[in-house]
Amino acid sequence: MNKTTPQLVFLCGARDFHAMDWYKSAKELLPNRKVCILTDLIGGEGYKILVDNNDIVYKLFIIDKFLFTKQSKLGHLWRNFIKLLIFPLQVFLLKRFAKKYPESVYHAHSMYYLFLAWAAGITYVGTPQGSDILIKPFKSKRYKYFATKSLRAAKAITVDSKMMKNKISEFSGVNAHIIQNGIDLSEIYNYQKEDKYAHDERKIILSIRGITPLYQIKEIVSARNFSKHNENTPLTFIYPFFDEEYMKEVLRCTQPIDRFLGRVDRSKMYELLFQSKLVISIPYSDSSPRSVYESIFCGCVVAATYHPYYDDLPQCMKERMIIIDINDDQWLDNAIDKAEKTISNPFIPTEDALDMFDQRRSFIKVNDLLFSRI
Repeated sequence: MNKTTPQLVFLCGARDFHAMDWYKSAKELLPNRKVCILTDLIGGEGYKILVDNNDIVYKLFIIDKFLFTKQSKLGHLWRNFIKLLIFPLQVFLLKRFAKKYPESVYHAHSMYYLFLAWAAGITYVGTPQGSDILIKPFKSKRYKYFATKSLRAAKAITVDSKMMKNKISEFSGVNAHIIQNGIDLSEIYNYQKEDKYAHDERKIILSIRGITPLYQIKEIVSARNFSKHNENTPLTFIYPFFDEEYMKEVLRCTQPIDRFLGRVDRSKMYELLFQSKLVISIPYSDSSPRSVYESIFCGCVVAATYHPYYDDLPQCMKERMIIIDINDDQWLDNAIDKAEKTISNPFIPTEDALDMFDQRRSFIKVNDLLFSRI
């Protein structure tokens, strides 16, 4: 790397799929720039380790060994307590890193890392997550205060939905940039070229969200159990995380035919999506769900609860979505029926859809913000 070329530092959790996708896009699209990760989290709580020996990883104080072995509500609270307890140490370590590498540009991904960047006094572009903006500031005045400080201090803020942009403007006055996290379309197209799965072989009913109360997984199982026409239809669940107590409640409602596959890598997820006719995503709060978009680009039909992100989708993607009301006892039967009528039509993305969701195009937009006015 040329000494005058700033390195790009992803200040994030190294087990965060979204942050790691940004990082991988940067490595691919910026071959002449040093791209690295600065983190306090690599594994822990049963999460799969996403980095390997090919990645440049700088460490703050790593908290993995202090976390629970499994994900749970108590484990989530404990993790947040540990992060708060050692926050001053992490700020010190970040300041020391910034002094050692003064020619660095920082992308802080999720609000905790925006807090760190603000407290350390470095220049950064910030990308908060949905709950960082839509839920947490309205539960805690202290959180809202520090979120406002961190958002205002950033060189730029990126979000993935109009709803997040509006909420940030509402409580902080910051004008955020809407840039989708993006989808690895090249990998999806590789599956399409192989043509392994014909439309008439799409039989799976798939749930793709975390197994926590937010995603209303019990309601999916109950809808199937009390279905008039699909009570014996198996359900398949993949999930990036789960709450242990809630999982027990879900399992008590399931049937032996149901499959719980846990956290799968992206290749396995695409394999399942290309075998699925209906994907279900029914959280009671949602910002801009990339897993829904990936499902559509893989040709699936998606049953989803309504959230404002739907209004901003290109028409070609809306045509693959079924907006359901979970208070309707027959929502699952109706969704399966509509999916069977739709799935034979291949999904053909428009240029608008590609511009919104191709992760390489998305990163180029972020890169313009990162390296502007340097």
